[in-house]
Formats: sequence, C-alpha cells, structure tokens
Amino acid sequence: MSDKASSRLYPTRIDIPVEARKQIIAILNQTLAASLDLKTQAKQAHWNVKGNDFFQLHELFDEIATELEEFIDLFAERITALAGYALGTARLAAANSILPEYPLDIDAGLDHVAALADRFAPYAKHLREAINKTTELGDADTADLYTEVSRTIDKQLWFLEAHLQASTTQGGNGATATKIGEKATVK
Repeated sequence: MSDKASSRLYPTRIDIPVEARKQIIAILNQTLAASLDLKTQAKQAHWNVKGNDFFQLHELFDEIATELEEFIDLFAERITALAGYALGTARLAAANSILPEYPLDIDAGLDHVAALADRFAPYAKHLREAINKTTELGDADTADLYTEVSRTIDKQLWFLEAHLQASTTQGGNGATATKIGEKATVK
C-alpha cells in the first residue's frame, strides 16, 4: 500500500492516540483488502458453479458475497471514523490481500466449496488476530467489530465445510469425494 495514503490521517477529536490509530488503520486496511478479495472470489464461485447442487450453491455463494459487502463497508467506515483513509480499490485489494488467488480451472460445486473454505479459514484466522491486536492497542470498538464479523465468517466456514464433510462419506450421486482442502474429485 502507498505509504503516503496508508499513513494519511484527518484531524479528529477521537481520544485514541495517533500512533495506536495508525496501527489500527493499517490492520483495518489489510482486512479491507482481504474482504474485497474474498467477496470477489465468492462471486467468481457464484457465477461459475456447475453440478447437481448448482442452485443451492449458487444461492449460498451469492449470500456469502452479500454479507461480505456489508462487512467491507463496516471496515471502511471504521477506518474513516478513526480519521484514516480507506484503501479500497480493486487493484489495492488484489495487491494487498492475504488470500491466495482463486483457481480458474474449476467448475464442480464441491471444488468451489473447497476453494472458498480454503480462503475462509485464513480470513477467519486474520479476524481473530485482529481482535487481539486491536484490543492490545486499546480500541475495544474495533475489536468488537472484528468479533461481530468473526462470528459470521466462522458460521459461513461451517456452512461450506458441512458440504465437504457430507461429501467425504457419500456424495449426492453415490460417489465418494476427497477430504477438505483437496480438490474434490469423484472416485
């Protein structure tokens, strides 16, 4: 991220010390980048999913993207409430996301589910780390925001993993699929 833009602060009467706010804003901008990236990856899955569970997964992926859109706005607004500058363009998100690139060679529903689960897990970990860091920096409000989002992300990861867990025993078409984190293949 641009040093000038990422360290840019507006005048404010908020009582959180400047140095703490700079660190919190940097954490929030990292989250903003990852959130934007994850939302677009969920939309990639939404647009390209195929297979027996197409409709259900198409709807699930769209719901996930919609929830992420709400979180994106909350993170950006918290940055600006702390008198920071939200760095939320697509190019900045791609350059600064903690998430791996989404695979473009998949079509099957379970492959998309696994790809999203593989991205939700590090995102959830990042959120929990941000809860601790912002608490240490004396910003209970930002920690509370992260806690709120973390609960929902853990729930969405659970929904994704439930599809994968069921598929490891018996797929909807009678075939057995691979374990979590591996590309789903029918045996």
